[in-house]
Amino acid sequence: MSVLIAIPARYASSRYPGKPLVPLTGATGNSMTLIERSWRAAKSVAGVDRVVVATDDDRIREVAEGFGAEVTMTSENCANGTERCAEAHSVLGNGYDIVVNLQGDAPLTPHWFVEDLIEGLRAAPGAGVATPVLRCDGDALNGLLNDRKHDRVGGTTAVFGTDHSALYFSKEVIPFTSETYASTEPTPVFHHVGVYAYRPDALSAYPGWPTGPLETLEGLEQLRFMENGRKVLCVEVEAKGRQFWELNNPQDVAKIEEMMAAMGLE
Repeated sequence: MSVLIAIPARYASSRYPGKPLVPLTGATGNSMTLIERSWRAAKSVAGVDRVVVATDDDRIREVAEGFGAEVTMTSENCANGTERCAEAHSVLGNGYDIVVNLQGDAPLTPHWFVEDLIEGLRAAPGAGVATPVLRCDGDALNGLLNDRKHDRVGGTTAVFGTDHSALYFSKEVIPFTSETYASTEPTPVFHHVGVYAYRPDALSAYPGWPTGPLETLEGLEQLRFMENGRKVLCVEVEAKGRQFWELNNPQDVAKIEEMMAAMGLE
């Protein structure tokens, strides 16, 4: 099955304008833009036929082409990354069996997260969409709770059924738990990793659906699939000692750079 990874990237983010071009400094002092680090993460994934940056902004295009990325230009009217991936796949001829949306704000995504995600979707013919989830340890859960306490949008959490079909995704910390956990102790909370794998029929249908009330309230694009009766498969992945965080707010730059330093990432 042929696989395309599309990295949607827009300059005009309401929460963090220009985010794809923010520099991140690694453990050796090497500085690269967020979009380059995300592209390098995508290029490290095994079994992928093509990687493209999908953007509507010439500043991002110029920077991406400068470090060797293939760029597909898309409309500025795309409401989110899934719509941008759908358009990029269409522009490229709709020829791939699986399209992966590796969002441009997740430079710490390990290659095995995406490899396990692709394999999970391949093994579930009834699912049109799959996304990774990572069980939080005590430290990760406390980080999510601290963000919410200070009115910051941190990570997204997911709950799912026994067949791993998603029940809900939220920017609140769900499910509720009143317990406290040691730093490395597993918790019942799963961090949603902002990567998606789509089958072409589900991806092409998505832009034609109206934005529903849950997607509007949460600001989470994957809820549109669920609001239209499409199964979203949650694929549990393992950290294997790697720290993971997405760049959602300016405050996350320092946090991600600290993680890169701790892991020795250049």
